[in-house]
Amino acid sequence: MARMPLSFTPMADMEALVASWWDDVNGSSQWQDGIFYTLCAAYALVSFIALIQLIRIELRVPEYGWTTQKVFHLMNFIVNGVRAIVFGFHTQVFLLHPRVLVLVLLDLPGLLFFSTYTLLVLFWAEIYHQARSLPTDKLRIVYISVNAGIYLVQVCIWVYLWIDDNSVVEFIGKIFIAVVSIIAALGFLLYGGRLFFMLRRFPIESKGRRKKLHEVGSVTAICFTCFLIRCFVVLLSAFDTDDASLDVLDHPVLNLIYYMLVEILPSALVLYILRKLPPKRISAQYHPIR
Repeated sequence: MARMPLSFTPMADMEALVASWWDDVNGSSQWQDGIFYTLCAAYALVSFIALIQLIRIELRVPEYGWTTQKVFHLMNFIVNGVRAIVFGFHTQVFLLHPRVLVLVLLDLPGLLFFSTYTLLVLFWAEIYHQARSLPTDKLRIVYISVNAGIYLVQVCIWVYLWIDDNSVVEFIGKIFIAVVSIIAALGFLLYGGRLFFMLRRFPIESKGRRKKLHEVGSVTAICFTCFLIRCFVVLLSAFDTDDASLDVLDHPVLNLIYYMLVEILPSALVLYILRKLPPKRISAQYHPIR
């Protein structure tokens, strides 16, 4: 008599249990509210920290005007504050019509996040070029041009979707966000890496060398990773609109994991790493925005 093959019932039961839990959480209005309000609170906390740090910097060096450091913290305050408001009113946001309004409210803070953190890339690029006696006058033009081009393309996508809610154009919009994310990741890898290896060649006894190495290396690794994850997840959501979509109300767990990994935790870590107040006197490391 032939023996029946053994089946791995414990593993199958575990998978079924996890799938059932995932479906129950996604379909529960209580879980949805709890997760999105948690995201709201987390973003509000990060926004508040950025505002406090901005006030501390302004009180420390009010005479320098809007420096790169001040603008960075102001933009962090705005980005995280907008996210907190969006997730605080998640029920109304995800049910907006036409659907393009939902995409605008979810994607615009992501673009502002890109502008905020590529400001660090600009700052590092200026330091690197100055140290190498290279021209720096075109770096800000490149930063402004790239950001302006990205916002222009995104606005055109939104306008088209407002006129014609086309799934193909929405797919193109997600691919565009993924491309923007990989551009940011490569920017951090390029100039963060260059500045890191340049600092490593400084004499060991150089004042602040080790701290600057840790600062640049840590921020580069955090930002490169978060933009790379954003690129991967957005591409996944573009090709799997049923199970991996981020712009729907009934995927709260996926939204929690995604926004924690690509915005909340990176922002909190970078703000902590860059928490040092600027010196009261102008130094070579502190560059006011002209």
